[in-house]
Amino acid sequence: MPNTPPLTYPGSPATPASPLTPPASGHAEGVSNEEFRAAMSRLASGVVLVTAQEPPLDPDDPLAPRGEDVGMTATAFMSVSLDPPLVLVSLREGSRMDDLLDEQPLWAVSVLAESQRHIAGRFAMKGRVSDRLLFADIPYVRGEATGAPLAGGALATLECRTEQRVPAGDHTLVIGRVLTAALPSADGGPLAYFRGRYRQLG
Repeated sequence: MPNTPPLTYPGSPATPASPLTPPASGHAEGVSNEEFRAAMSRLASGVVLVTAQEPPLDPDDPLAPRGEDVGMTATAFMSVSLDPPLVLVSLREGSRMDDLLDEQPLWAVSVLAESQRHIAGRFAMKGRVSDRLLFADIPYVRGEATGAPLAGGALATLECRTEQRVPAGDHTLVIGRVLTAALPSADGGPLAYFRGRYRQLG
């Protein structure tokens, strides 16, 4: 990524910028968005499907229809603690999933297998169709603890309850306590994400 030229004080083009003057990228440390993205693209990540179900339209009425299932592809997912079992997912601030998990504490994660690249791509699309259509032809079961969809054929599934939400720049870090963990499929390797592409190990 291109280096940015040194900044100058307003009205004095030849005067070097103060160390406290932020660079053109807007980041005080001097790294541009493009440099940061390029560096982080060299970090291989696992790919998961994060899912949750919208709360009932009337929480006080047990017969009220439930809301839609919502899903998103994530690569910023990691374990945090063994005792208690905690995981973390990073959500873009203001995204549909971020807004939903701000009101719905129960959610789930399906660790995708290398054969499930189509699921990852589908739930990562911008300007996509409704979530109901996205789930239409994907085999899944509902988690007993959360009611969220768990992708059939996933290498592992986790059901979680939010313990903490931490604002972090333009994202929200959602830390969840793991309520259930299962290994529905032992076949195949994991789906990975590296240098902007989905990949297989080996």
